[in-house]
Amino acid sequence: MHTLGRIRAVATAATAALMIVLAIPGPAHAATTITQDSLTPTSASPGISTKATLKVHSTGCTTVQQLGVAVRDLAGRNFDFPDSLSNVTICPSGFTYTSGARSFLAGTYTEFGYYLDSTGYHNLTQETLTVAPPSGTPSNPAQGKTLTFDEEFDQPIAYGTRWIGTTTSAYQYGNHNPNDDKLDWLQQSAVTVANGVATFTAQPSFHILENGKRAWNTGLLTTEGSSQGFQVRTNDYIETRVQMPSGIGAWPALWSWRNGDTEIDKYEYHPDNPNLLELTNHINPSQDYYTNAGAVAPGTWVVIGVLYGANSVDWYVNGAKVFSDNTGVGTSFSAYLVLNLSVDAGEYHPAPPNNTPITSAADYVRVYR
Repeated sequence: MHTLGRIRAVATAATAALMIVLAIPGPAHAATTITQDSLTPTSASPGISTKATLKVHSTGCTTVQQLGVAVRDLAGRNFDFPDSLSNVTICPSGFTYTSGARSFLAGTYTEFGYYLDSTGYHNLTQETLTVAPPSGTPSNPAQGKTLTFDEEFDQPIAYGTRWIGTTTSAYQYGNHNPNDDKLDWLQQSAVTVANGVATFTAQPSFHILENGKRAWNTGLLTTEGSSQGFQVRTNDYIETRVQMPSGIGAWPALWSWRNGDTEIDKYEYHPDNPNLLELTNHINPSQDYYTNAGAVAPGTWVVIGVLYGANSVDWYVNGAKVFSDNTGVGTSFSAYLVLNLSVDAGEYHPAPPNNTPITSAADYVRVYR
């Protein structure tokens, strides 16, 4: 009995000694730290696409789930650079990331690198991004020009002398154009004027198009065929203030047209892409899908301007340049104006889901030369 007790006591002591040994902590391992070495650009021109370059290093090689560059305006809205990276290994030797391109409106922004790991998102050092025109650049593209065409919609529409509302050579059949994914059937009565605003109303028609689809009566104004026959030219600046429609199927636009080879889309809009304007040069092909939830949304009024440069067409939204195509219209450009509300037939954007009329509105159209 005593011998067995001693054996148990020795075993118990050995177990305790083992537990003491196992409890001794090993050497401490410091957490890996990621440091932002540099972030550019810190300045940019409004409307000019630019990329961000972020340089980082870490105290030990580590892999993060995401690495990118965030941008916030003064109101805290998100304007991050696109194309963040996934599963990036960062080591003490450093890592350089280049983002996708995007453009900004004029203003002051905060930018910073960020990464995502298993514990969440981590923001790196903040920098100030200043977006402003180059020194000496006129802030107003109409500066030094004379107002040569001015439609304020404060009087009845001058059909015949200034505008035509029933036909355009841009439409295959003059008053309808089903091969361009349009349900349009032009009716002069679809454009009404009140309180300084032209309202375009589209609603189902009894006409049946050549493709068997039911047409929608809708409105279009063009200077083509009018006695004045006004045309925009190279170096003109055109500006309009328009309200974005909310009805699915609406397709408002302001564009130029003559003989099929002079189309510049100042803007096109589809409510299924509620924050996007399509800006297109069809003469020397170029395009930008300008997206800005703070400026473009159903029901909002937006000022859109276009400068028809020989070597670059420049687009402005609410007074800030948002896109320069660097292709231009050439020196001999001239074309008629077209302001209209088309109705999508459903090939590229959804057609109206029901028979509810859809509307868009315009406050003015001005051309400076």
